[in-house]
Amino acid sequence: MAITASMVKELREKTGAGMMDCKKALTEVDGDMEKAVDLLREKGIAKAAKKADRIAAEGLTFVKSEGNKAVLIEVNSETDFVAKNEAFQVLVKELAEHVLTENPANVEEALTQAFKGDGPVVEEYINTAVAKIGEKLTLRRFTVIEKTDADAFGEYLHMGGRIGVLTVLNGTTDAELAKDIAMHVAAINPTYVDRTSVSEETINHEREILKQQALNEGKPEKIVEKMVEGRLSKFFEQVCLVDQPFVKDGDQKVGKFLQAKGASVQTFIRYEVGEGIEKRVDNFADEVMSQVKK
Repeated sequence: MAITASMVKELREKTGAGMMDCKKALTEVDGDMEKAVDLLREKGIAKAAKKADRIAAEGLTFVKSEGNKAVLIEVNSETDFVAKNEAFQVLVKELAEHVLTENPANVEEALTQAFKGDGPVVEEYINTAVAKIGEKLTLRRFTVIEKTDADAFGEYLHMGGRIGVLTVLNGTTDAELAKDIAMHVAAINPTYVDRTSVSEETINHEREILKQQALNEGKPEKIVEKMVEGRLSKFFEQVCLVDQPFVKDGDQKVGKFLQAKGASVQTFIRYEVGEGIEKRVDNFADEVMSQVKK
């Protein structure tokens, strides 16, 4: 029996399972909708789908490099407890390996690929882990970076992977030096590599805010412009990596420190688990009391 898009859509709505899982199940049972639902339940995929509306804002980041290519990945779980689970940690590492070898363009493409080239579809692979671990698990994001033989990757995981950083230094092959810069990025969280990375729009916006601040402080207009430029330099120190005091040597700026070693920063990527995800706050005691009062 030919499996139509509408049949796949219907099964997905019934179970919440992934598109590829639904199509595979329908094909296996020759289009019988009820048998397909049962099949997904038997495989634990429907069970995983029931968790789809939960918020997964915990988890781990992981960095993996191979030759001149490296990946930083974030995989989310619902609780920090599961993030410490060995099975979950293995899943994160294996997903990083998959991305590094199979080169997906984005998360959506990664989920539809055969795991490591010859396994089940990645989405199905993750759903199998959901059924075993018992929480919603999500491949949230990844970034792949390449370098030349003359450059160095810096790889650093903070708090076991709560924060992950990947840096690329030009002009050096010293991985330890690159790791030191990655540690700095983890601690200080710069936004840009240097001032040239900051858009004119951002600079002008900041300049206008600083100008209004100075005027509100009652400073004479004739000295406001000089004050603004001075404060703008402080702004760059806050947001630009090379302008920041180096965490391992506060007397030196990161850029000057690297320059003395003949190196410079090409780029950096920093992931912090759950950043940008709105977390649900549950107050169990309040919930219980509300039920008692009814």
